[in-house]
Amino acid sequence: MDYKYFKNSVAVITGGASGIGFATCRELAEHGARIAMLDMDKNTLGNCKKTFLDKGHDILAIECDVTNEYACKDAINQVLNKFGQIDILFNNAGITQRGLFEKTDINVFKKVMDVNFFGSLYCTKAALPSLIKSKGMIIVNESIAGVAPLLGRTGYSASKHALHGMFTSLRCELRHKGVHVMIVCPGFIKTNLQTRALGSDGEIASHEQTTVGKSDTPENVAKQIANGIVNKKPMLVLTFVGKIAYLVSRFFPLLYERIMTRQFKDEL
Repeated sequence: MDYKYFKNSVAVITGGASGIGFATCRELAEHGARIAMLDMDKNTLGNCKKTFLDKGHDILAIECDVTNEYACKDAINQVLNKFGQIDILFNNAGITQRGLFEKTDINVFKKVMDVNFFGSLYCTKAALPSLIKSKGMIIVNESIAGVAPLLGRTGYSASKHALHGMFTSLRCELRHKGVHVMIVCPGFIKTNLQTRALGSDGEIASHEQTTVGKSDTPENVAKQIANGIVNKKPMLVLTFVGKIAYLVSRFFPLLYERIMTRQFKDEL
């Protein structure tokens, strides 16, 4: 695989201080990319910055709450002031929730949409002029929940479906301008996302997540994202179970719903 594309390119990654975001920052930095790591966790962000600097990587660490439009604009301006360009924007910051629709507070839906959907919208809007100039790439961490139903996570699924609609449409708008959009559907990955899942009342959920199949690692996901960037993939569906779920949900949607209801019945 030819990774020359990353040499001196500038990659902005939201939610970059942990999980898939951190692994992707590290993967791209090792191939020569300059990294702008955005995260709202100030302490973890500082530790990550030190780790990267100790390894000689060029990194800008910015504390940023992606639910704040002005914070996103300011973060992007900081990136441009330091590096002068943006070649890759990875909208990775996200939050999830667990709980049946009938028991879930409306504010939980709003919070999930604010982080997952509007956070991606704000950052993309702010970075777009530079991405058009560099003929760069926009990546969005969507999940299989963006193309298929997910029982017990209606808020999360709604936010991911919204991302799918926006970014597939945006891909069409930007194609003639040389900007590529890649959607990533990771499946079940071993990160701290699930430990911070919101419950029906908006507090951290106490019950464990139901999963299907073996969970993948952020490091494996990051390597596949790097390959996807080089090959300009329109969509990356990761893990064996994720690929099966995508195909079944697409071609046999009612069967997929029945399988999911049976698999996740303990959450009913």
